[in-house]
Amino acid sequence: MRFRKRNTAWLAALTALIMVAIVSGFATPTAMIALIALLGVALAASFIEVRPNRLREAIPTSPLSMMRMSAQAREASERARRRGSSAPPGLALLDIGLIALVTSPDGSMIMRRGRQVSLDDKGVRPYITLNIDPQSADHNATVRFEIIDHNGQTQYVHEMKTFLRDGEMNILADTQLPLFDNERLAGAGDWDLRVSVDGLTMGLLSFTTTPSVIARTRQYAPPVTNDAPIRLQDDADDSTPMTLEDLMRAADKQQRR
Repeated sequence: MRFRKRNTAWLAALTALIMVAIVSGFATPTAMIALIALLGVALAASFIEVRPNRLREAIPTSPLSMMRMSAQAREASERARRRGSSAPPGLALLDIGLIALVTSPDGSMIMRRGRQVSLDDKGVRPYITLNIDPQSADHNATVRFEIIDHNGQTQYVHEMKTFLRDGEMNILADTQLPLFDNERLAGAGDWDLRVSVDGLTMGLLSFTTTPSVIARTRQYAPPVTNDAPIRLQDDADDSTPMTLEDLMRAADKQQRR
């Protein structure tokens, strides 16, 4: 709280007028009390500086947005708040997660959405769903996805410019983290997905990565005498949907089957 010097002139004039009214004796006791109260309000207003942006940041997520948040979004937002991060004003995290791409034995692609991925999966792509207020829409924002393994090593970083539109908006990472036969990965365990918008962490979600069954089978299987190659997966079919809505719809349909 600080005094704004630009108000000094009119405060001095107001004080002088009130003093003249009191000294003259024409003002009734009720009028004098009202004038003194007016002076007090003017002094208080000079010390209090209202900043609409600060007020908007202090307003918590609306109850409607809280009702629409998934369990993963609530957990991820709470973890981000415990680490001292706050979401950009006007943005609320509704959902956060991962979509794993799996190659089935017949060569077709299967999409699985959840908090558990396998090192036998072809790859994994993170996504978020935001609710954007009209005041915070219509501008480009930098969305950053990070995946950190159980050793604290960052295995995946992807930044993308996204034009924010008001309302509910799905944002899917443009690239995926390869999992199967990725020698850079240190192994399975509890990993973290961190998502930030314009440098502010929106959510921090933990997920489980399970070991590769195929890799273990290779390790302990007897040597193969046949010269014919063993085909573990078919990478020719890479016709995966490009939008998050398509991926989530296909994943839900496959899970129902």
